[in-house]
Amino acid sequence: MKVTQEKLPASQIGLEIEITPEITKQKYDQVIKKLTTTANIPGFRKGKVPRQILLQRLGISRIKATVLEEIIPDGIEQAVKQAAITAIGQPRLLTSFEDLISKYEPGKPLTISISVDVAPEINITQYTGFQVQAEEIKYDPTRVDQLLDQERQKMATLVPVEGREARFGDVAIVDFKGVLGKVEGEDESSEPKPIPGGDATDFQVELQEDKFIPGFISGMIGMNPGETREVAAQFPDPYGNNELAGKAALFTVTLKEIKQKELPELDDDFAQEVSDFETMGELRSSLEERYQKEAADQTKINQQEALLRELLKHVEIDLPETLVEKEIDMMVTQSAMRLSEQGIDVKKLLTQQVISELRERSRPDAIERIKRFLCLEEISKRESITVTKEEIEVRLTELLEQYTDEEIDQDRLRLVVADELLSGKVLNWLVENSSVELVTVGSVSATQQTESEPPSTETTIDIEAVNL
Repeated sequence: MKVTQEKLPASQIGLEIEITPEITKQKYDQVIKKLTTTANIPGFRKGKVPRQILLQRLGISRIKATVLEEIIPDGIEQAVKQAAITAIGQPRLLTSFEDLISKYEPGKPLTISISVDVAPEINITQYTGFQVQAEEIKYDPTRVDQLLDQERQKMATLVPVEGREARFGDVAIVDFKGVLGKVEGEDESSEPKPIPGGDATDFQVELQEDKFIPGFISGMIGMNPGETREVAAQFPDPYGNNELAGKAALFTVTLKEIKQKELPELDDDFAQEVSDFETMGELRSSLEERYQKEAADQTKINQQEALLRELLKHVEIDLPETLVEKEIDMMVTQSAMRLSEQGIDVKKLLTQQVISELRERSRPDAIERIKRFLCLEEISKRESITVTKEEIEVRLTELLEQYTDEEIDQDRLRLVVADELLSGKVLNWLVENSSVELVTVGSVSATQQTESEPPSTETTIDIEAVNL
């Protein structure tokens, strides 16, 4: 078999495969013999159909197609082996099947043209000595107080209040009934339209603006128990119910009772109630340490992101479509899993059109993720950066302890962990071998830095990717 190679764009190798006359004749005879014994031709017993009758009844094109369905896969497999090519994905015919049928003649050579995706060449012109800026995330002590206040709010006791009007922060017990406001051009004498689900009795609502649609809470401030008031409000746009989005509403509200939150003291009893710590000092110290670590980790991520963005400016990779499509497949699958976890019926939501649009939107991110991963892998080879089996097993054990209720393919998880650790080591090496200036938040434009997201190099484990 004669095989000629040529380099094609997008990390493809083109192969021109010449099938010998002996094989084209041999395969043809084999197919004819098989059809003679299996074809069901009226007026003839199986195995007794004359060759000429068989050709007339089945048609020469159909028989050629049957022969080619055997010749082509065998020829491609042998050619790839003969050319010593490590293919990624399935080879693709560059000649249409119809053209091959018309060109094929038993006992004559047949030329088949295919392309195969191969691992891309990675050309990195520079990966050290960069000078970049990254935003420094500083520890904010108020976050501890905010979290503790949130826990106090959850544990608050509601105490009835008398002798005063409703204030922000109170909890009110109300009856209300809502109708939609009049729209321009609507008959003024027509009855107002009730809001679907827009009425309630003995409804408990906290008097905070974010607890209801705009205008409803502020319209209740100053009311006294027993008072009824008409409160104007406005549905936001967008809104969960598209029919109500952006529309004006009028609620008739009767305030029945006011309650006030009585918050627990921030003492040792509170600490024991909300955590495993014995004292308030221990709880506060733990939270401070946690938020300090978060700030330091995010700063480190920003440094790595800045270097990765700069690194990609010095890289040339002609990605094969097989890798891109595989990455898109994974991204779409992960999106579907997240939606399913939120209780969304994925089968109804993800129609063929939606999936097609999602795949197209995912393409740029998929390409960037692949480039980042391949760059880090290439640098690890050049600098002999490796991960030990012991490091992998330690990290694997940590993850399995976190997800004891999950059914996880440990072999797949081990591979993911290895990639995670290796990427982390290379990123740390890049930081050590370049200059990263830490600047205040907002100094780096939003288009240059993505805050609060880890680099898209799979340096954090996505446990959904290894679930059974």
